Amino acid sequence: MNTMSKLFSPFTLSKLHLPNRIVIPPMCQYSAVDGNATDWHTIHYGTLSHSGAGLLIIEATAVLPEGRISYADLGLWSDQNADALKHVLDAVRKYSCMPVAIQLAHAGRKASCDLAWEGGKQQGQETGGWQTMAPSALPFFDTDRAPQALDDASMQRIKQAWVSAALRAQHIGLDAIEVHAAHGYLLHEFLSPLTNTRTDAYGGSLENRMRFPLEVFKAVRKAAPEMTVGIRISASDWVAGGWDIEQSVALAHELKKHACNFIHVSSGGLSPQQQVPLIPSYQVPFAERIKRETGLPTIAVGLITEPEQAESIITEGRADLVAVGRGMLYDPRWPWHAAAKLGAQVSAPPQFWRGPPAGPALFGNAKS
Repeated sequence: MNTMSKLFSPFTLSKLHLPNRIVIPPMCQYSAVDGNATDWHTIHYGTLSHSGAGLLIIEATAVLPEGRISYADLGLWSDQNADALKHVLDAVRKYSCMPVAIQLAHAGRKASCDLAWEGGKQQGQETGGWQTMAPSALPFFDTDRAPQALDDASMQRIKQAWVSAALRAQHIGLDAIEVHAAHGYLLHEFLSPLTNTRTDAYGGSLENRMRFPLEVFKAVRKAAPEMTVGIRISASDWVAGGWDIEQSVALAHELKKHACNFIHVSSGGLSPQQQVPLIPSYQVPFAERIKRETGLPTIAVGLITEPEQAESIITEGRADLVAVGRGMLYDPRWPWHAAAKLGAQVSAPPQFWRGPPAGPALFGNAKS
């Protein structure tokens, strides 16, 4: 395979060998039934598995029913959920060798919402919603009902749910786990002083606010010792007095002590007061700093849309991997087109070899 392009050079995350540096990040589909994957997921992930990316991460998957963003989120809280997801995974792997990871999540105070394309507003219990939970009883919007502040027993239950989900992920043969601690969901809510006003051992100081997310990560890491395990964080709340890059670096140092294999660096999502500068590569400096100061492999994401842009991020050493999300939904063959532009190659099933205008030379596994 042509490795003149750094974007298309291989990379290793712990024991997981990736053919290139392009990652498909988790993107919620809101198409599950009682947490169970459906035919939609088979079609969706089957399509993405032929994109030529180096790694596919399955969407935010709830560790408990009440941890879902919406009633149609994927789950991995039961063996039935695991069986349904294994059916999808088996179908994908029948025709693709792309590594597949999963993001395990709990939505915290941002749970119990309607489908995104129906407005995404929080649903009351009278309309099929449920009581949300969070570190502190602070709602996301003033018009939302307040979440229930978690007690010690509930926190232990949630941590055990993460462990159980990790064990199921390992059992059905997924390659890696990403712990979701970003975008204003439960673990991010513990990290930020804007949402964590606790006065016990899990609130107040930076050390205390990091405590529960680190406990969850360590528990998942222990439950799946043979798997690649990383985390997704929001490196900044983009709100004065909130979580920021300095605290994110401190968290990354702690995660490194506990065998974290990668950090997927995003930002925002915690507060409606956020002021986010939506410009190309706007989150890349966060990934760059964490990589530089901790040495941990980082995945950069956020308005990375052009092949040359992604190539420069890798070539300049600003991140180890680049995630293309919305761009991949718009163009599920984004890596094919990037490879063609950058003079590289990707792998694809033989059914596609006659597709590229330049012929099968684009596909490194095609017969000459």
